[in-house]
This record gives sequence, C-alpha cells and structure tokens, in this order.
Amino acid sequence: MGESAASLEQSQRRLLPSARFGLGSAAYGMGARLLRAFPAGMRHAAATPGGAAWYWLSHAQRRAALDNYAAALGRDRSDPLVAQVARRAFQNYGRMLTDFVLMGSLGPEELLMQMSIDGLEHVDAALARGRGAIMAVPHMGSWDMAGSYAAALGYSIYAVAERFPGSLNEAVVSTRQRFGLNVISLGRSAVRAVTAPRWILAIVIMVPLLTLLSVNLGILISTRVNDVRVAQQIGGLVVVPVVGLGIAQVTGQVVINNESFINFSLLLIAADAAVFWLARLAFQRENILVRWR
Repeated sequence: MGESAASLEQSQRRLLPSARFGLGSAAYGMGARLLRAFPAGMRHAAATPGGAAWYWLSHAQRRAALDNYAAALGRDRSDPLVAQVARRAFQNYGRMLTDFVLMGSLGPEELLMQMSIDGLEHVDAALARGRGAIMAVPHMGSWDMAGSYAAALGYSIYAVAERFPGSLNEAVVSTRQRFGLNVISLGRSAVRAVTAPRWILAIVIMVPLLTLLSVNLGILISTRVNDVRVAQQIGGLVVVPVVGLGIAQVTGQVVINNESFINFSLLLIAADAAVFWLARLAFQRENILVRWR
C-alpha cells in the first residue's frame, strides 16, 4: 500500500509540469498530432486556402503586407502584382505555420528524414575560423525547422525569438529544445537591459560630455583650418572611439561596470576641461572672420 502510494505520488509529480502548460500547450500538442495523421501534400494543400482566407479576413495585416511589398517591388500599392505577391506570401505563411505546429509531434530522426540542405559547406567554412557565425537569413519558410534541423545535425544553434502567450510558450520552447535548438527569448529582460539605471546615467551624463567635447574640439580646430566644414568633420571624429567602445562591449572585449563608467565619466570631464581651456586660449574671433571670408 505504501509502495503504491509512493508510486502514485511520483506519477503525479511527473504530470505536474504538463498540467501547468494549460490550454495553449494542449492545443499545440493536439494540433501537432492531428497534422501528423495527414500526408505532407494534403497538409500544404489545406494550408494554402487557409492562408488566402487569412489575407482577406485580416484587414490590418493585409494593408501592412501591401505597403511592404509595394515598397519592395517599387510599384504602386494598387498594382495587381503587389496584391498577387502579398496573397502568395500569406499562403506560404500558412504552409510555414503548418510545419511549425507539426514539429510538436516529430523527433530529431524524423525531422532529418523530412528535410535536405544545400550549401552546408559555407556554414562549415565560417565555423572553421573558430569564432562562431551569425546567420542572417531571409524570412522565407520556417526558421524553426531550419534551426532545429541544424541542431539535429549536431550544430550548436542559438536563436533569438519572441515569446508566445501563456502556456503555448513552454510547449514551443520544449519542442525546440528537444531538437537541440537553444532559444534566447526576447521579452521584458531586453527592455530592462536598455532601461537599466547604468544606461540611463550613461545617456544623461556621457552624451552631454561627449557633445561638449565635440563642440570644443570644433572650436579648437577652427583656429587652424580655413573652412568651417573641416572643423566640424574633424570634431566629429570624437564619435569613433565611442563606436569602438560599443563594438568592444558587444564582442565581449570590454565589460562596462560601475567602476569603468565612473572612470570614463571622470576622463571625459577632464578632457572637456582641458580642451575648453585650450580652445579659450587659441580662439581668436577676428582672425577667423577675416580668414573664412
């Protein structure tokens, strides 16, 4: 009796994570099993009119698609070709959505059997340099299936993706992880990173200091050149080390913490004071007005 109770308790514990998934997860799993029961040709044949219906029923998305494809094709929004391409895009998206849901019922081996790839040597050549690679691919087809396929082949794949609402997100993330696809969820954490106090202070303190440095450099340089545009362009070079610092931080070469933030701010204050003092000594308004006429 005690053993049966313990076994029952263990079974309930195993079921708890699935129970937390809720309606979104259940619908995702049911849709995946349902699509699996039909051949690929039938699935895509049904998805095509579904995508066309989506095009006509969603007024806001249809209008956005027409605007985007008119700009991409260089034609007027009312051109029949623009509407034709937009409808085909919605139909393709319907097929992509079908493949996305189907993945919930597939295993890595089954996915490998359903897909093929060309040009893998380019990925291998990029990875051979030993620094990883960033893939920027057109939004055509299912990136979920492509990324999961690469992960199933043994590649270490990380993708940045938006979160799905509610329990659906847990189900989709679980499916992606089953293939080995690592997903970095784009959510409130990204917003919190941008609005962190340190970055707000950087904007409030460093931007005025850098602006003052650029202006003072322009004034100082204007005493040695004969064209105001040259002074402005050379003074604008102050942006170069700032951009370099941003690139260094993104690549992990430099980490900006509170100490480095304070040191950099003090360095800017000292540089502003020094350049202002030099510009005040060197600037001669009358000579500049005569020379720049």
